[in-house]
Amino acid sequence: MERYESLGLVGEGSYGAVLKCRHRESGRLVAIKKFLDSDEDKTVKKIAQREVRLLRHLRHDNLVNLLEVWKRRRRWYLVFEFVERTLLDELEQKPQGLELHTCRQYLYQILRATAFCHQHNVIHRDIKPENILISQGGVVKLCDFGFARTVSVSEGGAYTDYVATRWYRPPELLVGDTHYGKPVDVWAVGCLLLEMLTSQPLFPGDLRTCSAPPPLLLHLPPPRLCCCWPLPLR
Repeated sequence: MERYESLGLVGEGSYGAVLKCRHRESGRLVAIKKFLDSDEDKTVKKIAQREVRLLRHLRHDNLVNLLEVWKRRRRWYLVFEFVERTLLDELEQKPQGLELHTCRQYLYQILRATAFCHQHNVIHRDIKPENILISQGGVVKLCDFGFARTVSVSEGGAYTDYVATRWYRPPELLVGDTHYGKPVDVWAVGCLLLEMLTSQPLFPGDLRTCSAPPPLLLHLPPPRLCCCWPLPLR
């Protein structure tokens, strides 16, 4: 961290904090994610290593750019390009929803990022407004790959259902299904679209009561979701 000057806290979560910093020599602004002690907490270690591994191989205009990685005193430090704001910031400033043209621009870029991940058999599993970065020029960057993972080509693998923020979880995760795939991200993007148009979450829930699935969902047959894109991707 000696090469960077800390300019303040950007955000804080269960697994660490994100700092806005400036490189002392070049003057470049960056965001540094500082994880908790990863040697003591196996979950933190797994999340940090998974994010590093995936972002080193996934390079796309609409994915956040990982610049540098190091480990010091049992903590992982990830250096990212700094992006000014998030989709959540914009929604809070526009209580009536974003303009239709803006929604289309953002949606197209979110879909490009998601499609690129899926083409490389990676599911993000935590697409939400806080994880959509937006630059001053309107360029969208999908970030936070701590819950992302590769999926089996045959889609026969079993994965944890404890992923995705509850408001953006698809039905299969709400009922505890561990056999899922790319459609979980498509569901989240659909939720994002409605939220961009209205500035209101599509399926908000009380965190104290929504840990268990609604009774109706327990009697539904397993969902059959197809992964399809409503916009042409080039």
